[in-house]
Amino acid sequence: MPSIGEVLARNARRVPDRLALVYESVRMTYRELDDAVNRAARALAELGVVKGDRVGLMAFNSAEFIISYYGALRAGAIVVPLNVRLAPPELAYQLQDSGARLLLYDATLHPVVREALHEVDCQALPLLRTDHAVDDLPGPVFFERPQDQPADPPAVEVNEWDDAQILYTSGTTGRPKGVLLDHHRILWTGLNVITGVGLREGERLLHVAPLYHSAELDLFLMAGTYLASTHVVMKAFDPGAVIDTMERERITAFFGVPTMYQFMLRHPRFAEVDLSAWRVGMFGAAPMPPSVVTTLAERLPNVTLYNLCGLTEMGPGGVYLGGDDLREHPDMAGRPTLNTEARVVNDAGEDVQPGEVGELILRGETMMKGYWNKPEATAETIRDGWLYTGDLATVDEEGRVKLVDRKKDMIITGGMNVYSVEVENAVITHPAVADCAVIGVPHPDYGETVTAVVELRPGAQLTLEELREHCRPLISDYKIPRRLIIAPIPRNASGKILKYQLREQFRG
Repeated sequence: MPSIGEVLARNARRVPDRLALVYESVRMTYRELDDAVNRAARALAELGVVKGDRVGLMAFNSAEFIISYYGALRAGAIVVPLNVRLAPPELAYQLQDSGARLLLYDATLHPVVREALHEVDCQALPLLRTDHAVDDLPGPVFFERPQDQPADPPAVEVNEWDDAQILYTSGTTGRPKGVLLDHHRILWTGLNVITGVGLREGERLLHVAPLYHSAELDLFLMAGTYLASTHVVMKAFDPGAVIDTMERERITAFFGVPTMYQFMLRHPRFAEVDLSAWRVGMFGAAPMPPSVVTTLAERLPNVTLYNLCGLTEMGPGGVYLGGDDLREHPDMAGRPTLNTEARVVNDAGEDVQPGEVGELILRGETMMKGYWNKPEATAETIRDGWLYTGDLATVDEEGRVKLVDRKKDMIITGGMNVYSVEVENAVITHPAVADCAVIGVPHPDYGETVTAVVELRPGAQLTLEELREHCRPLISDYKIPRRLIIAPIPRNASGKILKYQLREQFRG
């Protein structure tokens, strides 16, 4: 199997004039994209990046993101994609933990980056002392430099077993963990999607979900590049702009979180635009209400729908369901993807009977190498070659998995993962708060609403806006509670919070 960079280079040799990338006014062929990636790789080397260095990438969806990503990989670096909504302390932690020697970022994020770098030990990470942005920023600007570089590939040998990426995923201890993947695993992630949903060479893929997330980056950018597809990139989601782009660019395959599909369905022009080229519709990152699956199938009879259910630690990967099977069982997560095995086991590690609840465990080609610099957490998650997901599930007689709960108390809001402990760690620092628990309450559009249940200190008062203002510098905006409930926190005899009681009490 080649490296990721070689897959792109082969496309440039095989179909050099095929349209590779569309972003706003930018339209690049595979030859032009490959040349730009070579120049970026050489510019990185000139800045001091060597094979094995970690390079942070914090940018919105753009042509620059894709050139940066492939350029860093071709230079032999390990890319650390970073959520553009990170608060400064979160960014500082991920830069320090990954040991990133260089950070490429969107110029609009400069205030956050500047504040985060005050908390980073730049003596250990010397290249972080200088700003290198993927957009216009006074001083050294990364994308002005590659134009002076030759377009031939750098003299760096990269193979499929070289480390390629560290993606941070939230953890139950409140500190994110870096999921380490090599070229081999990421390539297999793309191949699993290709075979699973029937993608074809030359697809026209629309990228709207953030490229710094594992789904859009590893599942769809990689799959599309493998197939020499045309990547149509949008900076942000707007339902009207998305359906107009799908019509104009003749999009054939699209992935979105369930919230995106629901807003698109409600848009007044949805029934008017010509979406006849669209044939594969994929969704994931959050549960899709069965009623919406049924509506989508009725409104899009020529589109084959697929539910993709996985986790970053599996590449991402896991189980999926599509076509008639999805229409008949819209509440199921699905069957294992190619080269993946799935089991549902009890606490003794034994397979449960159909219909019984157990923990979903997975193994396969795409499973992470481990958590970056966290051997104990890796050993806890990967046992006897199986990845323990922390998800409670059942399996039916035909092998379809259904998720029923989450051991890790993860909240999914608008396709974004929020672990309750991260939010609790921020809420509890408010001087009015004596105790707190954070839960997800069902929301018709976003899946769940981050809800803080709080016990106040004697004589104290607290409003939702006061709590939100307190949390803003501590955690990402999408993690900040949007609902505040002042109520007692139920605990068991061991002192553990009984969150299931809170979820039952405040579902409405």
